[in-house]
Amino acid sequence: MTTVDLSRFNNAWYRPGPPLKRALWLLINAWIFKSDLPYPSALKARLLRLFGARIGRGVVIKPNVNIKYPWLLAIGDFSWIGEGAWIDNLADVAIGAHACISQGAYLLTGNHDYTAQHFDLMIAPITIGDGAWVGAKSIVLPGTRLESHVVVAAGSVIGGSTEPYGIYRGAPAQWVRQRVIRSVAMANVS
Repeated sequence: MTTVDLSRFNNAWYRPGPPLKRALWLLINAWIFKSDLPYPSALKARLLRLFGARIGRGVVIKPNVNIKYPWLLAIGDFSWIGEGAWIDNLADVAIGAHACISQGAYLLTGNHDYTAQHFDLMIAPITIGDGAWVGAKSIVLPGTRLESHVVVAAGSVIGGSTEPYGIYRGAPAQWVRQRVIRSVAMANVS
């Protein structure tokens, strides 16, 4: 049987950005984003845009969030990134409008080919649709597409494609039921 030989691992093909840009982002990410201090979301959004991210209006980014490469990130209007979330975006991550990435959620775009002798790096994008909710401590795997208004229950591990408005739970996450969103009628004020 062939064995794994990590001494021959080579991901030289992977070039996520200029070294100086990556180094500068590493410092800002550590100082502002991964900090427990409550820096304003507007400041964080401006910094992400400065580094090439596409960030919508009204985005909320809580403390202690880790973002690998902002130039591979898009977040739609009024989305929330919860405390301790990790966007490990070696490939593109697109988060739709009004989406919620809860506390401690992990968006993982890279992995290794365990069938390859040299444990080759593999990357694939993640797309999270409008109104989707990734529950606390959930893991979203490389190549995952969460359709509009999908819910991933807390602590779940999800990969692949989903159905719009589906609720998924477990490890691996399975469809549980359809999400129904109630309309809130405004009370008449006399």
